[in-house]
Amino acid sequence: MGLYDHSQYVSMTMEFRCNLKCVHCMIEDTMDRLAPESLDSFNELLEHNKATRQWSGLILTGSEITLRNDLVDLVVRARKSGFDHVRIQTHGMHLAQESFCDRLVDAGVDEFFVSVAGSDAASHDDITQLQGSFDRTLRGLENLEQYDHVHAITNTVVTSNSYILLPDVVERLRHLKRLMQMEFWVYWPMSETDEKDLLPSHMDIHPYLTEAIKKCRSLGRQVEVKNYPVCLLAEEGGAVVNSQPHLYIDPDFWNEFMRNGFYQCKHYEACSSHECLGLSTSYIKKYGWEQENLNPVTKDSLNLIKTIT
Repeated sequence: MGLYDHSQYVSMTMEFRCNLKCVHCMIEDTMDRLAPESLDSFNELLEHNKATRQWSGLILTGSEITLRNDLVDLVVRARKSGFDHVRIQTHGMHLAQESFCDRLVDAGVDEFFVSVAGSDAASHDDITQLQGSFDRTLRGLENLEQYDHVHAITNTVVTSNSYILLPDVVERLRHLKRLMQMEFWVYWPMSETDEKDLLPSHMDIHPYLTEAIKKCRSLGRQVEVKNYPVCLLAEEGGAVVNSQPHLYIDPDFWNEFMRNGFYQCKHYEACSSHECLGLSTSYIKKYGWEQENLNPVTKDSLNLIKTIT
């Protein structure tokens, strides 16, 4: 179970540019034609939430939200409209400038969701395809340490390039006191096939993901795992949290997203877990149904998972 109640957050996609070329980027083929939310849409959201208090937190996201010159103004306006929390989702490189961190925190950003692709400069930079990106992201996370009221969250996309690195990612970031939660999002292609050959098998991922979860918890950090079968994690299955904040995004995005074909599993009808997404079409085409490895989660085992987490 994670630290944050996703139902209390709303996410708005305000940017579709990025200055990284991450090999696992799922929207690289659509960034040029997807449109960010307009300022009119942003204003409508602020007015709606001011009147209804439907959400307590706003997430400003995009391919890279820090490329917006008016980001500070958006944050200020969000806080003035009544949002208790403002989070930005970012690759974190621009946070290496301490003055930029100061401006964001002063404006009202109190949560930073930062992508960490690898466990060191060599692995991270190879995935982002930009030399020096790891050092800048790490420096950005370290800059956040000075703000007592700020929370940091990291996300690592789990691909064939990164799954063996997961415990090392946790270890490399163990010194960060403001890092409250670590997330591991198992990669899925935005198509019916794994054309990039980045989709690892769940069984290959398993020992590294399990170790990373346990390392997080030993450090007192919350952890969330996306798109991994609950049954395979056994007592660590409570880490699987697939719920998401309400998302404002170009509707054309969903046309691509729905090609993944989640919720496929031979045991789906018998399973008591409502968090599990099952298998995607691309996964089944690559690895099959894996009935011998997957088992339906019973109500008793689900209750046990809840007591552990």
